[in-house]
Amino acid sequence: MPSETTTITTLRNVAIIAHVDHGKTTLVDNLLKQSGNFRSGELEKLEGGQHGLILDSGDLERERGITILSKNCAVEYHDPTGTDYRINIIDTPGHADFGGEVERVLRMADGCLLVVDAYEGPMPQTRFVLSKALEAGLKPVVVINKCDRPDGDPDRVIGEVFDLLAALGAEDEILDFPVVYASARDGWAIDEWDGETKGPDLRPVFQAIVEHIPHPDVYLEKPLQMQITTLAFSEYVGRIGVGRVTQGTVKAGQPIVLVKQDSEGNVTTKKAKVVNLQGFKGLGKVNADSIGAGDLCSISGIDGLDIGDTICDVDHPVPMERVAIDEPTISMSFRVNDSPFSGNDGEYVTSRQIRTRLDRELEHNVALAVVPGRTTDEFIVSGRGLLHLGILLETMRREGFELAVGRPIVIEKEIDGVKCEPVEELVVDTTDETVGSVMQIVGERKGEVVKVEPRGDGLTHCVFEITSRALIGLRSRILNATQGEGIMHHTFLKFVPLTGERPVRHNGVLVASETGPVTSHAAQLLHERGVLFVRPGDQVYAGQVIGEANRNLDMTVNIARQKQLDNMRMANKEATVTLKAPRDLSLEQSLEYIEEDELVEMTPKTVRLRKVNLSESVRKRDARIAKSKAQAAAE
Repeated sequence: MPSETTTITTLRNVAIIAHVDHGKTTLVDNLLKQSGNFRSGELEKLEGGQHGLILDSGDLERERGITILSKNCAVEYHDPTGTDYRINIIDTPGHADFGGEVERVLRMADGCLLVVDAYEGPMPQTRFVLSKALEAGLKPVVVINKCDRPDGDPDRVIGEVFDLLAALGAEDEILDFPVVYASARDGWAIDEWDGETKGPDLRPVFQAIVEHIPHPDVYLEKPLQMQITTLAFSEYVGRIGVGRVTQGTVKAGQPIVLVKQDSEGNVTTKKAKVVNLQGFKGLGKVNADSIGAGDLCSISGIDGLDIGDTICDVDHPVPMERVAIDEPTISMSFRVNDSPFSGNDGEYVTSRQIRTRLDRELEHNVALAVVPGRTTDEFIVSGRGLLHLGILLETMRREGFELAVGRPIVIEKEIDGVKCEPVEELVVDTTDETVGSVMQIVGERKGEVVKVEPRGDGLTHCVFEITSRALIGLRSRILNATQGEGIMHHTFLKFVPLTGERPVRHNGVLVASETGPVTSHAAQLLHERGVLFVRPGDQVYAGQVIGEANRNLDMTVNIARQKQLDNMRMANKEATVTLKAPRDLSLEQSLEYIEEDELVEMTPKTVRLRKVNLSESVRKRDARIAKSKAQAAAE
């Protein structure tokens, strides 16, 4: 006789999904604050309570204002009928670059809150995260956030959400989605929006979760089955696996079987024991004797635990379906830093240390891939996008690593014998005055216009289709053309047959010919030749890229030149020279900027650009060889 399902009517598992900066983490924070789970003053003592979002606890998350790692918490909600509900809330990243996180954690949810900005409406990452939610079978509850914006248009946004769901192939039941109007920042929500009335609190959001998010129907009597979807690490207990109990009950101290399944379907098993079992309460975890099916928990004490592994009953080692993860789209070379300044700043500089760090990252970053490079000192690292790899590099830099990184390369794919490349949907919001410049820049890179529409207040919303390789280096050009006011987002759309050549940088670079400190005298002499990336007093070395040239050719210059001190009075001695402000490039901007013969040198204190070959004579020889090869190929 088969086991019967058990309905847990007072439990809800809900994921919060949205485009970047549409307010999902702010919403979760205020849901926590209004849940009544914390005593007065307790939230201020939590990390982040005084200076930012509680859930975005990482330094990079706070600095960039984005969610990088998914996090979950649990709150208690008492509805007007007197029923007590337990709600597990899962906050997910909005960037497609962190899609590996999104795909895994959505498997722990039964429904989702789709948070959409009342002005911007659905954006590229909205499409991405919503498509993943629909693939996971989740029914959305739409929260129109920032309704208090004077330029907001909730009615238009609801129509756009409907159109997006229809375009993604949603069924009629999902198209009839419930809507809640809210301002997550101010902590209020309301079921009907008249353009003025504001709610007293976020109770309508809680009520929408209770009424519209399905409760889990589970098999408590069946043998234990639980899949690990997130990994954490502790110095004391080692790896900690987080996941949802799919069926049965897991108990502290219980013998289990860890079932692993590779991409080819090969299954291996290993007997183990649940040393420590914890459930979620508020922002933290509490020790538990047992956790039943439908609920989330964390398990420690199991050696060799990996994402995607299934924890099973000893007598029934049946693996769950593998977590499907989208393939990487960008690759870079990570190599040992061999510049004259190598080892000055970094604590970890050897290939063995870099390899160990990348192996540790692979344990929980499932969207990452690492293969050996052309030499023992090089690794080819592939990820979901420039931001994905940029976050990894910035994290390594802050940990004390020093390395050199090559230009990002888009990964091509062979489909039915045809070499294809990825195409992405690009959205640019800019001022009416700079729309022409944006259209010209995107057009130069063979981007196709999909839609251009005014959004009021002098802003225009532009949608393009453009290849991923054409996006590299595009952000800096868009920012320059729009005087920093353009907002650019993109997400993967499809693969198309490979066509055309890769766009190249329009300007050459200034390359230092000597090693030493940058002098004010040399900077004055070079200020008309281009824009510098360095300041007087900075240490540079021969072969370092120290600026962008005005011409489309590289120029080797002496930025460390000293002013000759003699008795000759120069005619322009009293002349005043106004220097251009140096251009400060972030790590990601540097990665977008470099060409194939250049590297980004990354240390804990600095980010430098350099040529792969530091010797000018070697660079000239390589240029002659490349030119002769090109002429031979043309003939």
